[in-house]
This record gives sequence, structure tokens and C-alpha cells, in this order.
Amino acid sequence: MKNSKLSLRSLIVLKFFIGTTVFANSEGLTAKVFESEGQKFKVEVLHQAKDIVWGFDFISNDKIIFTERRGILSTLDLKTKAFTEIRGAPKVWNKGQGGLLDVRLHPTDKAKVYLTYSEAIKKDDATTAFGVATLTGNELKNFNKVFSAHEPNDNEIHFGSRIEFDGAGHVFVTIGDRNERKLAQDLNYHNGKTLRFNEDGTVPKDNPFVGKKNAKAEIWSLGHRSPQGLVRNTVTNDLWLAEMGPRGGDELNLIKPGLNYGWPEITYGKEYWGPSIGAKEKKGMEQPVEFWVPSISPSGMTWYNGDQFPKWKGNLFIGNLSGMHLRRLTMNGQKVTNQEVLLKDYGLRIRNVRPGNDGLIYFSTDDGRIARLVPVR
Repeated sequence: MKNSKLSLRSLIVLKFFIGTTVFANSEGLTAKVFESEGQKFKVEVLHQAKDIVWGFDFISNDKIIFTERRGILSTLDLKTKAFTEIRGAPKVWNKGQGGLLDVRLHPTDKAKVYLTYSEAIKKDDATTAFGVATLTGNELKNFNKVFSAHEPNDNEIHFGSRIEFDGAGHVFVTIGDRNERKLAQDLNYHNGKTLRFNEDGTVPKDNPFVGKKNAKAEIWSLGHRSPQGLVRNTVTNDLWLAEMGPRGGDELNLIKPGLNYGWPEITYGKEYWGPSIGAKEKKGMEQPVEFWVPSISPSGMTWYNGDQFPKWKGNLFIGNLSGMHLRRLTMNGQKVTNQEVLLKDYGLRIRNVRPGNDGLIYFSTDDGRIARLVPVR
């Protein structure tokens, strides 16, 4: 399905690019001491890449693997700050918001690398793909593309795509609506869905739509727009998703199998040129746990349960793009009770955030930084 609303696409892409070249210098960022909940901390910049650092994960206590959206996969030694490019990454469709996206390592087998990326299907069409390979030294070997989302189009936005494990042999992948809004409600398409696979790439037999007519068996939940945040709370085992609305209507959702999260039938966002899109509530569709108007453009997110920042234990952290900050959410069960904005003064489009094995909080930015929050005793 081709989208003929070129003006809408132009407005969306314009929103995406606004602010991407306005960043703080590292000296100003790292010199300041911040404070939250009586805890003082500073920012330590570890690496400056050439492009958006879209995803990263920890090979060990001292080594990170990370993606640059232009198609480069690398490792970073946290002690020496040396980085090494990894050979064998899949070829990506590097246009608009497309490219090499998330990277995650198997929870117990750190040589097993999972990747999501945009791939070319025809000259002008692309879709989100999901693959797995083995990391041997500085090379990916035996790369296997296990999934390619249906259907491709020539839009350059809303590919998704985060990866998360459930700790029970399954892996989740988010797919954006690709600016084909109605398809987010259509079970014949992967657009606007959360998908669930076995760790070997096969489809679990207990997925909610397995065996149902006119439904893709990989689908776990539907009705999403641009989901770039996905994380499991390892304490409660709940799966949480953050997604961007249009003009307003960014959402934090608690994901459960088979449920419909509404886009575009219900949303708190509006069209970029002003009018409402849908209703705010509808029977059979889930309400967000939290939503933001105006938009903050939530991206990667993580639960924090480390020991370096004891006052933050059990808090949810979300990196934000248009909002240009790191947001800390205090939770009471499945309800947000308080929110704090961190790093707002520095104009950083924060793409991803993850806890390190050392109990520190690591984040990456659209200007290519990998950094971490370090306590000041």
C-alpha cells in the first residue's frame, strides 16, 4: 500500500529532524554535577561515533556492542575506550529513519547477537527485518535473517524497532506502522505490532493469534504507531512499551498478549496540521498507563535496580528525542506517581538507555555519544 499523503510524510520527517544538530559540547556536559533525590551525579562521555547510536548491549562488564544507524556494528572497551568495527553486519536500507537499529545479546549466550534493521525489498521499498548471528572475535558469522515484516513500502519512517527477551525462551520485536495507519489495526500485517518469537526465530504455539484466520501468527499486541521503547521488568515480569504519537499522544503502555492499544482509532495526539485523529477512548482498546501532550518522543527505556543510585531503585528511565532529556518515572505498581526531567539543559536527543553490569546508567544519543551517569560521592 502506497501512501499518497506526501505533505503528512514531509511534516513527520521534519519533526524527526528538528534539533538533531543542536548538541552540547562534551566539556559543558561532563563538568556539571547534577542532583536527584539527594544523589549527586555527573555524566561521563565514553565514545563519540559518527552517527546515531541506535542500540547497545553489554558483552561483559567491560565491553559494549553498539549500532550506528548508517549500518556499522562495533564494540567499545569501557576501560581503554578503544572501539572496533565488527565485520559481517547485514546490509541496511539507510534512508530517513531506516538503517541498522537495535542490537541485543542472548541473556546467557553472549556470542549470540540479535539485530533489527531496515532492508531494501525493491529499489524504493523497504521493511523491518530481524536476524541473529554468532559473534566470533570481531566478526559476525552464520547470519540468519529469521523475519521480514509484511508489508514493505517506500515510506522512510516508523520502522520500530526494539528487541527484548522474556527470560523464558522468547524474544519480542516491535514494528512501527510505517505511516500506513490503518494497518496497525489489521492482523494481516505486521505494521504497528509487537511480535513474539522463540529465541531460535520460530513462532511460539501459544501466541494469541496462532491458528486464527487472516492473522499473522507472530503478533503479540497491536495498535502501535512508532514503538522505540521496549523493556521487561525483571522483578514483576511485566512488559512495557513506549511509543511516539503524532503531535502529542506519546504513550507508555503495559503490554499483554492479544490486546489492542488503539492506534489510530484512539489517541491523545492530533494531526501535525491541527485536527484530531480519533477518539480518546473506545471499547475493546487499551488506555495508556501514561501519555504526554505535548510530545516528548520517547525512545529506549529501562528499569533501574542497581546499587549505585539507591534512591532510583525500581524507577523507569526513558530517553527522549524531541523532548531532549532523560526522564525518570517513579512507579507504584503499574501506576506512574512522579516524573523528573534530567539533562534537559544540553539539547541531547537521547536514543537509548540501559543499565550496566556495574550498576551505572548508560545512554546513547543521536549525535553519536555513548555516555553514563556516574555518582559523585
